[in-house]
Amino acid sequence: MTSTSTPAIPLVKRYDVRDFFRKPERSAYRISPDGRHLAFLAPFQGRQNVHVQALGEDGAPVGPARALTEETERDVRGYFWKGPAHILYAKDFGGDENFHLLSVPIDGSSAPTDLTPYEGVRADVVDELVDDDAHVLVSHNQRDKQVFDVFRVNVATGEAQLIAQNPGNITGWATDHDGRLRLAIATDGVNNTLLYRDSEAEDFRPILTTDFKETVAPLFFTFDNRRIYVSSNRGRDKAALFEFDPHTAREGTLIFEHPEVDVSGLAYSHRRKVLTEIDYVTWKPQRRVVDPVMAEIYADLASRLPGYEVALQSATRDETRFVVAAYNDRTQGARYLYDAVSRKLTKLGDIQPWLLERDMAPMKPIRYTARDGLKIDGYLTLPVGVTPRNLPVIVHPHGGPWVRDVWGYNPEVQFLANRGYAVLQMNFRGSTGYGRKFWEASFKQWGRAMQDDITDAVEWLKREGIADPARIAIYGASYGGYAVLAGIAFTPDLYAAAVDYVGVSNLFTFMNTIPPYWKPFLDSMHEMVGHPGRDEQLLRESSPVFFVDRIKTPLFVAQGAKDPRVNKDESDQIVAALRARGVDVEYMVKENEGHGFHNEENQFEFYAAMEAFLRKHLG
Repeated sequence: MTSTSTPAIPLVKRYDVRDFFRKPERSAYRISPDGRHLAFLAPFQGRQNVHVQALGEDGAPVGPARALTEETERDVRGYFWKGPAHILYAKDFGGDENFHLLSVPIDGSSAPTDLTPYEGVRADVVDELVDDDAHVLVSHNQRDKQVFDVFRVNVATGEAQLIAQNPGNITGWATDHDGRLRLAIATDGVNNTLLYRDSEAEDFRPILTTDFKETVAPLFFTFDNRRIYVSSNRGRDKAALFEFDPHTAREGTLIFEHPEVDVSGLAYSHRRKVLTEIDYVTWKPQRRVVDPVMAEIYADLASRLPGYEVALQSATRDETRFVVAAYNDRTQGARYLYDAVSRKLTKLGDIQPWLLERDMAPMKPIRYTARDGLKIDGYLTLPVGVTPRNLPVIVHPHGGPWVRDVWGYNPEVQFLANRGYAVLQMNFRGSTGYGRKFWEASFKQWGRAMQDDITDAVEWLKREGIADPARIAIYGASYGGYAVLAGIAFTPDLYAAAVDYVGVSNLFTFMNTIPPYWKPFLDSMHEMVGHPGRDEQLLRESSPVFFVDRIKTPLFVAQGAKDPRVNKDESDQIVAALRARGVDVEYMVKENEGHGFHNEENQFEFYAAMEAFLRKHLG
């Protein structure tokens, strides 16, 4: 006797919106240079703050953890060890991106010291100076808001010594392995000049000038401090790794190239002074290990953590102990301490243990052909346990626009898939990593060919039968937010709902409100996007705010009031113009946020509102 039954469909838990976006109990682990302490981010007074805990002789955490920072307005977003006795971290105010650099002793003997205590100033680390426990090289724009000078700063006292004053055209600085400032990048807006000097006693001299489309990007010096490892696309489409001679200004030995993508990642052992790995991205991050010691470590970790990508996130100074991340596209995974001598692997914890990996959705690579024949790569995430036919779809173009989407765990994507939506991401023309020709194909194509690539992705989904044509929404942030507005203005019948998150609506006002430290790049921006004077018609035809009469798609807009990149006026304009026509637009503004919402409570509110909005219009 035989019987038939319907194949079982996996039961997927519907998680609360907060589960995807609440901060981990512990994350961002970093081991101290001497291996005696472990630092991590954990909640304190409602915000993510730096904590420290002792490590025992066996390498495992011992005793209670102590909070080193007590930030209450915004989470600590990033930090690093400065020798074994101090931790440095960045802090901005309300999302204005004027980051200060603060230092705190791990023994708790004093409160954090602001190393850049200047109003309205943005600071960046030029060199952590890993061999000097007392100092760090910092650049900031106190003297001139458009450019950055370099200082050697004592991390205990905050005493600062000027190392290099910016003459007005330098946009980047770099040091050799001894921490000496020996490289700089200057620009006239469209041409970049590499400046070099043999010692800090000399003046910088120009050695190479290229236009902004041709890149010879210094990575770090060779270990004798005489030559430079660079990522270069000079005379080629795909950037490759070379040794570069600063005295002849020519690329020398080719280290690595890839036929399909740019290569720009190169790592080395600070202790052993050897190259260790080359990193690049195809459909997912790839690694070519060139050092036998590291190859053995990676092989051991891969055998013990099958099914996960492995990354080394922190190391002791003697490079015997590491913090290891194990993750994939369905989980942020776990973190471990790894002893390279004993091969002991100690689990520190899961990042989001409340989200079960089996309930999350795989991110699959796709490729489709745009209307002009260009091949476009992307990712499709389908809800778990659902037949991929006639699904509601969220089209999710990335920001930038000159960045790219990458395979991996994405909380927004998983949240939407958990609600039953398919999520489509695409690396439209201009996305980086695919070579110079692909990047340049985006020039002056905002709202045009770049938008067509997004539209063509939607049409591909419909032809494949995956998308229900009546239930397609578009959601994006920054440039992705612009693409949302362009999508509903220029293809008004394509989308059933739209969510614009800190997106550009008017290319004229966008150009006029960029941060002062973007001004040196403004001429190249004009070449890539368009000039308000010479290309007035182009910018007007590409600005959604001038086409609100075409918009009929339900729209939800979210904006941070202190956004320095996409001014709040960008969202105000589109909302006011639509409301003047009697169109109901949902509008969420957060006064204590900038370019995207960072505080947990604001994220909860935003994503809950987005969920309700999409459910209302897509079902």
